[in-house]
Amino acid sequence: MSGPVLKTERLILRPWRDADLAPFAALNADPEVMRYFPATLSRAESDAVAGRIRESFAARGFGNWAVEVPGVTPFAGFVGLSVPRFDASFMPCVEIGWRLARACWGKGYASEAAWAALDFGFGTLKLREIVSFTVVANLPSRRVMERLGMRHDPCGDFDHPSLPEGHWLRRHVLYRLRAPN
Repeated sequence: MSGPVLKTERLILRPWRDADLAPFAALNADPEVMRYFPATLSRAESDAVAGRIRESFAARGFGNWAVEVPGVTPFAGFVGLSVPRFDASFMPCVEIGWRLARACWGKGYASEAAWAALDFGFGTLKLREIVSFTVVANLPSRRVMERLGMRHDPCGDFDHPSLPEGHWLRRHVLYRLRAPN
């Protein structure tokens, strides 16, 4: 699998390898990592997500990079850019997102990797805007969005269409970041 490799002071954002699938499945099976998602994922579901990520790189030249922390772990999770697969008022868009293994929380990896992905999105892809969204209660991700300089757009908040009415995770907040001038 080929694709762009991004490097930061401590991280490598790289294309996915087959060896990433098992730790990705473990991450997706962790109830704490997945607490703001409707459910944990089975190995087959996790592999399907990884397959869609690989397809995004092949089709678009970008996606959610596998995050490697040299000398610490060959796979910490993912950070990157994607095109959401549902309909909402702010579509079409490119979203920045992340999902890291619990052992990698609280070290600044999500923000550091996200900065690299934003630089790629604005610099290489020439995007005008990148969005991010999460459930209202996901304060850790919202703090990352704010550290990145993203601004909450209350007018863009939405009910996720794949979750049923009344589900505690249905309401999402939208954050936006415009390209630097």
